[in-house]
Amino acid sequence: MNRSDSSSHDVLREEILADAMRQAERTVRKAEREAKALVAKATDDSAQERRSKLAAAEATAQRQRTLTLATVPIEIGRSRATRVERELVAMRDQVRARLLARQGFEYGEALVRLAAEALTRMEGDAFVLELSPDDLQEFGTALAGAVLARAERPQVTLTVSDVPAKIEGGVIVRDPQGRQVWDNSLAARLDRLWPLLRNKIAEHLGLDTRAEPSGGQS
Repeated sequence: MNRSDSSSHDVLREEILADAMRQAERTVRKAEREAKALVAKATDDSAQERRSKLAAAEATAQRQRTLTLATVPIEIGRSRATRVERELVAMRDQVRARLLARQGFEYGEALVRLAAEALTRMEGDAFVLELSPDDLQEFGTALAGAVLARAERPQVTLTVSDVPAKIEGGVIVRDPQGRQVWDNSLAARLDRLWPLLRNKIAEHLGLDTRAEPSGGQS
């Protein structure tokens, strides 16, 4: 090999090395670009995920706030209804206590009226009048004539039972066989009238609570 051939080989080797270096640099730069792109994409995905989670959390919080605000009037109404109902129960207890204490009305007249009302709603020609122990002692058999006159049923036979009824006031009217029983005791009478009274009180208080009064015959 002469000097000229040796020089040509050196040049070729240098060119090959230079080309290899350029290829390596291009490969490195490409790898760096791809790595940066992957990092950027991962960062964007992470940020997007955070934004999505934040948006979802905010939406959930907003729904919760909306639901909470929507329940406020309901809770206020429920609380007010509870307080009103408590007052109504207290009123009912007061009325019951005054009835049983015979306050504010003529009790003897009330017995006549209660018994006569029962007679006008019952069928038959013979009935038994039951009274509380105290009323039986105080009014006794004298009550029957006044009741028949008030009911305008003179043809009916009405006897006062000598067995006291388990009531605190008012009357119970039944036929001798017990097939018809009209409980006009003070407690039962209040129970039947209370739904109507309760509605009137509720209307006065600005509420719309309605209940149907129940019947008195069983």
